[in-house]
Amino acid sequence: MKRLLNSIGPAIIVAAIVLGPGSILTSSKVGALYGYPALGIVALSTVLLIGMVALAARIGVIYEDSPCDQIASRLGRPVAVAVGLIVFGLVAIFQFSNNVAIVSGLAPLFESADGSAPWISKGSGVTLVLLGFNAFVIFCLYRLRHLYRSIEKIMKVLVGLMVVAFLINFAVVLFSPRGYVPVSQEGSRELMPLLGLMATTFSVAGAFYQAYLVKEKGWTLTDARRGVFDSVMSISILGLVTAVILITATRVFHGRPEPVALLGVGDVARQLQPLFGSWAKVIFCVGILAGATSSFLVNALVGGTVLSDALGKGSRLQSPWLLGLTTLALLSGMLIALFNLQDAKIGSVTLITVAQALTVIGLPALALSLIYLGTRPELTGNRRVPPWIIILAIAGFIVACVLAVRMILLLAAR
Repeated sequence: MKRLLNSIGPAIIVAAIVLGPGSILTSSKVGALYGYPALGIVALSTVLLIGMVALAARIGVIYEDSPCDQIASRLGRPVAVAVGLIVFGLVAIFQFSNNVAIVSGLAPLFESADGSAPWISKGSGVTLVLLGFNAFVIFCLYRLRHLYRSIEKIMKVLVGLMVVAFLINFAVVLFSPRGYVPVSQEGSRELMPLLGLMATTFSVAGAFYQAYLVKEKGWTLTDARRGVFDSVMSISILGLVTAVILITATRVFHGRPEPVALLGVGDVARQLQPLFGSWAKVIFCVGILAGATSSFLVNALVGGTVLSDALGKGSRLQSPWLLGLTTLALLSGMLIALFNLQDAKIGSVTLITVAQALTVIGLPALALSLIYLGTRPELTGNRRVPPWIIILAIAGFIVACVLAVRMILLLAAR
């Protein structure tokens, strides 16, 4: 078992980035709206992400320099900067989701007996909570020694705890009677949550960061096979947990005769009632907070690392530019969240779902960048990327293009 855990490395960090509060809430909403057929989306996203993560890991070990330095030397620095800005923009959106989840996860824990909104979900309360949490994360960013090693260990523990918790709850829900006869919900389906699920599971930005993680880990070309195993195992765990959350929400919410809005974290928390009863809201909110915490710093590091590299300022975790841009990513997500939460007329689950869906627009450029670096003519012999990885990556690029176009059309129609 210890040997197996030691074999899982950089990709578990990618899984932790993806398996944040946005993924948990979006999977729950999709399960409530679409039911079991949505499992096909989870399976497709997981397989495509395995291909992208495996490709990025391979790129990380076959090139001596970083991905953006390679892009800059081949296509020019402006192209590399464009890639860096796309990743940074996606990270800011995900970081917004994490900030909203922090407030949404805490708010139900402070509700009064009459159900009125607690101080923590109002203007000054929201500001205080987000300022305090982001300040703590920034402190850790600058003060933690051996940052990569610490993050990898923490992510393994947090992902392991989430897997165990959701599997136990899934078993209880699966064998508990529904208590109602499911009815058709064809007319109540929304496309945005489905796009959000695809975007949050098929995170090409997270995959892109894998190339940097394997370098930080110290892997070389001799570790290429190990990188494939790491990618398959870690991303499969992500897909399994996402599927379990979706099935649990399907059993609890899908087909109910009465409408299920799922506007806030407290609404989604009802899926845990079969296991935890009156403690369901507390347990689920703690889970949301854990998910937000696990992806909070690492998600910001993705934006800071890639943009710093794109600007030619280095990609090592102790680089001043990297730390500064990571701080900027943290503050950007916090400010967007503060702006949207001060006068929140839209439910937190809807805010997070829409934010996750918007990220699909930048996916094609990142996927194409990875495919370009993985198919250079000079990559021969043991430096050649296996064909199955390239095929999966091309399929992922095509899907990313379809998702981006569909999202743009959906936004234009609104």
